[in-house]
Amino acid sequence: MQSGQHAGASAPTAAAAPSATAASDAAFDAKQLFASVCGWCHSSGGREAGKGPKLMNSALTDGEIVYRIKMGKTGQMPAFGSALNDQQIAAVVAYIRNLKPEAAQ
Repeated sequence: MQSGQHAGASAPTAAAAPSATAASDAAFDAKQLFASVCGWCHSSGGREAGKGPKLMNSALTDGEIVYRIKMGKTGQMPAFGSALNDQQIAAVVAYIRNLKPEAAQ
C-alpha cells in the first residue's frame, strides 16, 4: 500500500512540471527581469551607462545583443544563455529596442 501511495504522490509532481514551465514562460516579464538582473550594471533600465553601457539606441545589431546576452563578455558581463531561453532573450532584446527616455517627473 505504501508503494501505491508513493507512486501516486510522485505522479502529480511529474504532471505539474510542464505546467509550471508553461506558466513561468507566460509570466516572463522582460522589464522586470531587466530591472532585477541587468539593472545592476545598465542604469535607469538601460537608458544610461552604469558599470555597463547605455543600451537605449544601441548601435549593436539584434544578433550582437543576443550573442552578448547568451555568451556574456569576459570580465564585464556574465553569460545568461543557460538561464534564459531564446524566447526570453528575444523579449529582452525587444525591451532594449523599445527603450525611450524617461519622462521628467
